[in-house]
Amino acid sequence: MQLRNFEKQDVSILADKMYGNLSVEQIENMIRQWNTKQYDGKYFDMFAVVTSGVIVGMLSLYKIKEKTLHIGPVIFPEFRKKGFAKAAMTMAFDVAKKMGFCTISQQIRTDNVASIALHRSLGFEIVGTPFVNAKGNEVCICEKHFSNDESE
Repeated sequence: MQLRNFEKQDVSILADKMYGNLSVEQIENMIRQWNTKQYDGKYFDMFAVVTSGVIVGMLSLYKIKEKTLHIGPVIFPEFRKKGFAKAAMTMAFDVAKKMGFCTISQQIRTDNVASIALHRSLGFEIVGTPFVNAKGNEVCICEKHFSNDESE
């Protein structure tokens, strides 16, 4: 499995799996924006999650604050429950560590039992108490910290 940046050739997959409401030109522009590696003046990256030449999902990295990163995995429905999210997140940890990030912080809906279980299996801990986010969903914050040994 690999993480790679999206390319123009991936437009049809993105239209089919995630962005069917957008035109080809809009998706191409989105890919160009992703590949600038910036969003709102902060580090951002969007990767295709690829196995055996097939895009099975996508994964974003977004700098929340100094040394803290958010990882957003999305595995397409027909590829779920096959370990792709866990493998992609593990690969993203390596990217984060190489870039000097020490903490991964995730906001997860409290009713998303599968996501909470995935994050716990990867060493995340729930911090604080659940709250209602800007979208009106009850969420919890899960964090994973890398030790100095892990970051080397």
